[in-house]
Order: sequence, then C-alpha cells, then structure tokens
Amino acid sequence: MISLTDDKKMLGYGLLGAYPNISHFVTTRHGGYSEGAYASFNCSPYSGDEFEKVKKNQLLLFQSLPQVPKHLILPFQTHGTKVLLINKDFLETSIECQQEMLDGIDALITSEPGCCIGISTADCIPVLLYDKVHGGVAAVHAGWRGTVGYIVGHTLEKMRAAFGTEGRDVIACIGPGISIQSFEVGDEVYEAFRLNGFDMSRISFRHSVTHKYHIDLWEANRQQLLDFGVPGVQIEVADICTYIHYEDFFSARRLGIKSGRILSGIMINC
Repeated sequence: MISLTDDKKMLGYGLLGAYPNISHFVTTRHGGYSEGAYASFNCSPYSGDEFEKVKKNQLLLFQSLPQVPKHLILPFQTHGTKVLLINKDFLETSIECQQEMLDGIDALITSEPGCCIGISTADCIPVLLYDKVHGGVAAVHAGWRGTVGYIVGHTLEKMRAAFGTEGRDVIACIGPGISIQSFEVGDEVYEAFRLNGFDMSRISFRHSVTHKYHIDLWEANRQQLLDFGVPGVQIEVADICTYIHYEDFFSARRLGIKSGRILSGIMINC
C-alpha cells in the first residue's frame, strides 16, 4: 500500500492511485482524537465511540483528501450481502429515509461525483472497486458471512446492472483484514464455505497442531473477482493482517467489538 499523508494515518492503493479522477483512502489507528479502544483515528459512527470525536476525526479525514466530499455515505453493516445504489434519488431524500435505506447494507455503489462511499472494518475484509470505463465505484464489507455469501460477486453484478460494468473494466483492491494464519474457524464455518462451492484447497488449511481449519478471506474474495472476469493484474491485495498489526489497524478480535474501525472509502471527483 502507499501512504496518502505524511504522517501515514491514511493509506491507499497503487492501482487506484493511478487514476486522478477518483479519490480513495484506508484509515489507520493513528492521528485522530478518539481514546481507549477507539484510539485514535476512528471515523465510524456505529461502534460506540463519542459522537464529537468521530466528527472531529471525519473532519481530519476530509482535510487529508485532495477534494472534500459533498457527501460521506456509510451503511449500518450487518454482515449480510445487501448492496445499495447511491444515486440522485437517494441523495435527495430526507436524512431519516437515508438512514433507513442504509440499515442492513454491506456494500455501496455509486457513480455520483463528490459522493464518498465507505465501509468500516476491524478484521473483516474491505474491498474497493472502480469501473474505469463507466465511472462507477463500490465499497464492500466482506466478513466471513459476506464472503461465503459472495458479496463481492453480488456487488459486481449490481454494478453491471447499474453501469454496464464488465470484469475487464474493474480495478479492485482488497484491503487490510485478518490473514489466513490468524483466522482460525470452527468446522461449521469451513463447511459453509465448502457447501457454497468454494475451492477449499485454495482458501484453507488445517493446522497440524491444533487441527483447526484456517480460512483465507483475501483469496476467497479474490476468486470472486477473477470469476467475474477481473484480470489478475487489476487486483491489488494489501496483504496486511489487522490481527497481527493491531497497533496500526483496528482489530475486533484484539480489542473487542466496542472498539474503533478502519474506514475504507472511494469517490469520483467532481
């Protein structure tokens, strides 16, 4: 990954950074106002942090971007597979209606300039997508439940329906999340992936000492991109484990559910 700020509180991707007509970012734990398990750059309003500190952190975020967003749209995620299109109709409705529409959403897509869409993670896998031909973007929250439910595939299909997206058009970046080495799962999780058609030889191994299965969520989501026709050279994987590097990235397994979140966002510039 590349640093977007001198203090390295915000990171980005080399592949997406090559396109000046979009802005994107991945936050770290550093450089903000929050305290305790939220220390310090938590921009998520949904994890129990103090409202004023979240707003101050979001203001820092805006100031670090090359263009200040007109809107910052963040869904209330529930580890599902629902994808929401953010369009003019959404933006023109009331705040109350917007919040209702964002409840239970785990991926957003848009082609509206100045509209920054983002998702929050702390061990789950963030995926950012850019259709370089048709100008659509997506932010995807892929925990194990979303991954096993093919949320990345569903998001790409939604982009195809909304924008005409094809695999060859897509730049895809898979962000910091829990690695296969750290993601030990029970037999029921392994079986959920197997029964849903994943190639377990590619995305899992069984530990020789603990005899527990481990799942590679990065690879499981990369396979969905490849299945849609995204060329491998157009996929970037951060290869940063949040559980191992918890001092730099929020990890719910380390810090608990009541802790900060990494914010991954993408926007088409005005």
